[in-house]
Amino acid sequence: MTILENESLKFECETGNYHTFCPISCVSWLYQKIEDSFFLVIGTKTCGYFLQNALGVMIFAEPRYAMAELEEADISAQLNDYKELKRLCLQIKQDRNPSVIVWIGTCTTEIIKMDLEGMAPRIEAEIGIPIVVARANGLDYAFTQGEDTVLAAMANRCPEKSSVNSLLKENSANPVIENNSLSNTNSDSEGFSSINKNSLATKKPSKPSLVLFGSLPSTVVSVLTLELNKQGIQVDGWLPSQRYTDLPALGEDVYVCGVNPFLSRTAMTLMRRKKCKLITAPFPIGPDGTRAWVEKICKVFDIVPKGLEEREAKIWQSLEEYLPLVRGKSVFFMGDNLLEISLARFLTRCGMIVYECGVPYLDKRYQAAEIQLLEKTCLEMNVPMPRIVEKPDNYYQVQRIRELQPDLVITGMALSNPLEARGISTKWSVEFTFAQIHGFSNSKDVLELVTRPLRRNMIQQFTHKTLVKSDV
Repeated sequence: MTILENESLKFECETGNYHTFCPISCVSWLYQKIEDSFFLVIGTKTCGYFLQNALGVMIFAEPRYAMAELEEADISAQLNDYKELKRLCLQIKQDRNPSVIVWIGTCTTEIIKMDLEGMAPRIEAEIGIPIVVARANGLDYAFTQGEDTVLAAMANRCPEKSSVNSLLKENSANPVIENNSLSNTNSDSEGFSSINKNSLATKKPSKPSLVLFGSLPSTVVSVLTLELNKQGIQVDGWLPSQRYTDLPALGEDVYVCGVNPFLSRTAMTLMRRKKCKLITAPFPIGPDGTRAWVEKICKVFDIVPKGLEEREAKIWQSLEEYLPLVRGKSVFFMGDNLLEISLARFLTRCGMIVYECGVPYLDKRYQAAEIQLLEKTCLEMNVPMPRIVEKPDNYYQVQRIRELQPDLVITGMALSNPLEARGISTKWSVEFTFAQIHGFSNSKDVLELVTRPLRRNMIQQFTHKTLVKSDV
């Protein structure tokens, strides 16, 4: 098989709806991540049933989320939404006393045009607890974009990092330092704007900081932070932080970098509202992606990375038990959690052929580095470029699966059983969302999920052959 060097990825867009999990499911991992928060989902009984089934929390666990169930009187505007929400928030304050209450708007609040953004500031002022409003309805957002809307809303609550104010405070507290600092006249040499105000004109601006955004388990946060620390880069904060009161300071001299491909709205908010500088890098999924992620951050901070090639090679050696199982196999992504392009790139590097990469929503600007790395990986592995389909139509996808007969289909739970019944091996895409797949050391977990149905098929085929031989 020969691949033309000038071949490039082909992008298509179909007219399918978001065939994904409901985005309010982001509550399941965000309420655990932000330890002093309380999530109030405003919707119907259907939303409550979904959360009960999706989250599976024991009755004694006392989770920090609840449902504000809308009745017929609410929907027909016979009740006062403001009074009802205020009553619920006062009850939450009395029972749990969180540092922040996050309102999650559902499809119903969108349809009846409930003014959550208008009511929240008034109730916040009356009860004395910050209220963050996030629209996570399934009409406008796909599965994991629920986290994106929450983080974008929370980014607006991050404190401002003002170099001018910090310098004023520093100089008012240390007048001697101000006199000694007059010799620093070249503050523009590092590429950052100088402060030209009174005696601060010659003061060197504060050092640029790095803030990472994306909700990950604490263990993964520690691992990624350590990887950057090894290169001499300090991480000044994460969005979200474990506690709402520890949200990172943001401003013009702050660089931000995402760890998940579904956070384009958060990235836009950080750039436009908070004036941060976005580092567009591949996402730290798989050894190749993690290395490229660290290298890009090092490049921005003008640091020569050390030991990354050896680190990546060592991880690939540890994956040798899985690679023979996937090498030469084909995979088809139906599209569910917006992790598809990153996973397709990693599996291509592992030796798989990706026929199609369906994705509910694709922001080509935010995922530019990831798309470029996927294209480069396909050329280096000498395999055909996958077909990337935004907002795919499941009806046409099933027809393409019948024609292509891939070895594995990664799909949402709704279509998994029907495909299995037709002899097609599947893997739930939601499992990649909840598994720890970021960083060098978690690459094995990705392949463990991918190879599980392939290994199951091998065992079944071996068992079938053994039974046939025994019958003969």
